[in-house]
Parts: sequence; C-alpha cells; structure tokens
Amino acid sequence: MGLAVKKIKKHPYISIKKGVCGGEPVITGTRISVSLIIEMDRAGHSVDEIVAMYPHITHAQVYDALSYYYDHKEEIDRIIEENKEGYWIEKTEGETWRK
Repeated sequence: MGLAVKKIKKHPYISIKKGVCGGEPVITGTRISVSLIIEMDRAGHSVDEIVAMYPHITHAQVYDALSYYYDHKEEIDRIIEENKEGYWIEKTEGETWRK
C-alpha cells in the first residue's frame, strides 16, 4: 500500500501583520512584499539580482515569496492590480477631491 502524502502549504519566510504594508504578505521581518518580489520577477530580475538589491534578504526568502505567490496567485494579482495608478484613477473618477 502506498503512503498518503499530506500537502502542507507552509511559507516559513512569509508573514501577514496588520499595520505592515497594509496587511499585505511580506518577507518576515521586512517591509518587502510578495507583490514587490513578483513585480521584480516579471520585470526580468533574477533571484540573485533581487538579493543584490536587497542584501538583507536571502535567496530562500525570495524563493518562498515566489512559492507563496503560486499558492495565492489570485490574491497577489489583485494586490498588484490595485496598486496600479490606473486602478485608482478609475476607482475615484468623479470624486470631488480629484478636481
């Protein structure tokens, strides 16, 4: 008989705390969000380059952020979209404070 494998989706380097980066998932102990890592990855930066830009984080932390993204893709994609300027321009269209 085969053994049942229980899939555990733990991300030891990722945390979510109210008041830190608006409650976005971040690399624990930093203000570097998972969404920032994903945007840097999409811009073509390698993990080595990301670590060079942020020497206080490790390769393992960056890889965990990437892994967290694939486990929570819809959530992170929504955060990225909501942080775009165009999203807020459209969302606040017609509000008096914008005039």
